[in-house]
Amino acid sequence: MKVKIRQWNGVASWSWVANDENCGICRMPFNGCCPDCKVPGDDCPLVWGQCSHCFHMHCILKWLNSQQVQQQCPMCRQEWKFKE
Repeated sequence: MKVKIRQWNGVASWSWVANDENCGICRMPFNGCCPDCKVPGDDCPLVWGQCSHCFHMHCILKWLNSQQVQQQCPMCRQEWKFKE
C-alpha cells in the first residue's frame, strides 16, 4: 500500500522553562505576559536571580526600582542579583 501526502501543515508552540508557572510579582502565567505587555514572547522575557527565583523582566525591574535601600528578591528577600 502506497500513501501519498498531498499537504502538510506544521504547527509549533513554545513555553518558558521555569521553576514555577506564574510570576511571583504579578501572578500572571509565564506563558502569557506581564500586565505591561500586550503580547507574550521575546518582548516580555523571563529573568532569573541567583536565588533561582524567576519573574517577568518588567515585573522585577519595577520591583527593584521601588526598593528604597536594598534590592532584594520579593520571594526570599536575598540580595537580588541577575543570574548570568
